Amino acid sequence: MHSISKSQQKLINSLKYKKYRHKNGLFVVEGIKVIKEFLNSNYSLKSLYSIADVFSVKNQTVNIISPKDLKKISFLNSPQVAVGVFKIKTPKPLKIKDLTLALDGVKDPGNLGTIIRLCDWFGIKKIVCSEETVDCYNPKVVQASMGSLTRVKLYYQDLKAVLSQTSLPIYAADMNGQSIYKTELDKKAILLMGSESHGISYPLQALVENTLSIPQFGKHKETDSLNVAMATSIMLSEFKRRTIER
Repeated sequence: MHSISKSQQKLINSLKYKKYRHKNGLFVVEGIKVIKEFLNSNYSLKSLYSIADVFSVKNQTVNIISPKDLKKISFLNSPQVAVGVFKIKTPKPLKIKDLTLALDGVKDPGNLGTIIRLCDWFGIKKIVCSEETVDCYNPKVVQASMGSLTRVKLYYQDLKAVLSQTSLPIYAADMNGQSIYKTELDKKAILLMGSESHGISYPLQALVENTLSIPQFGKHKETDSLNVAMATSIMLSEFKRRTIER
């Protein structure tokens, strides 16, 4: 059985913070299912720690550790069998050709993780994020994305520059926009979703050609608005439904 050294523990614990993830080029993945997804992807493994011999890794040792040691390096309240440390990938230059999601200041890790899963489900291969959007290698984002991060590419860029240069139509979610069910939707476009608290930032509003809303069918107008992950789900579903109808 392998013992976790203090230096290993210190390194892994530091990866909870964006500064140290990007300084070391590493991030943490937890749980058997999600780790296996990353092992079967083009992400490179740095080190793997597990309380059970359940992984088959070529040319690399799986460190079998005690539950006590696993708890020292896990970011979860209830550690899930294993912790993997993977290398952050450098994305290739951004090219937008198909339906692409853009996120403006989405701060909640759970929302971003869910949105990554949604993009995976609906076949959206790229998400362009403002630099204020939560880091996709945040442990809570990785956990919430449930392996979909291996199939969806995220780019952190100046959204104003990206949207200014694209030739594709830009749609943005806005509570006062035209109903998405009554709007003509282009198959190849950018769908822009704003932050949970402030919506689309002012500098980007001028670049938006069409604003879309999700009509409320319930009678209780006091109902709180949909969160960004819920709204993204409905809008992506509608964009994809139109491609089936054509």
